[in-house]
Amino acid sequence: MSRSLARVTRALAEARIASVPLEMAEGTRTAEDAAAAVGCGIDQIVKSMIFQGAASGRVFLFLTAGSKRVDAARAAALAGEALVRADADTVRAQTGFAIGGVSPVGLVQQVPVWMDRRLLDFDTVWAAAGTPRHVFAAAPQDIARASGAVAAGFTA
Repeated sequence: MSRSLARVTRALAEARIASVPLEMAEGTRTAEDAAAAVGCGIDQIVKSMIFQGAASGRVFLFLTAGSKRVDAARAAALAGEALVRADADTVRAQTGFAIGGVSPVGLVQQVPVWMDRRLLDFDTVWAAAGTPRHVFAAAPQDIARASGAVAAGFTA
């Protein structure tokens, strides 16, 4: 088991989320891939979008429903500064995960987290479990609790 997957599995257990990450042979790098692999609707996929403050360099995590895009102005208003997409090295350094496998739980550093309200429309959503091939299912409220996410309107 990779260190990233082990960290997510540990975080799920510590948060008392009864979910076992599943490996998807087809991969789950995109929301479309993940939805096809697990057999759910696209908006039941949690996309973990990492942005960085243009002035501060601080990292922010936005958990977005699969078909949605982060609206730059709305996200910046929540973060309190202009944002840019974080590069792959920054994502790995700040979260401990590679792009395509960023989990909402088990990050190596605490970062501010916001959750797309659309995700709360579902009983179960699917999120990356630390690798581009692993996902886990959970209630969106449990993911919000475990990640410290605040529900907000930041999508287009």
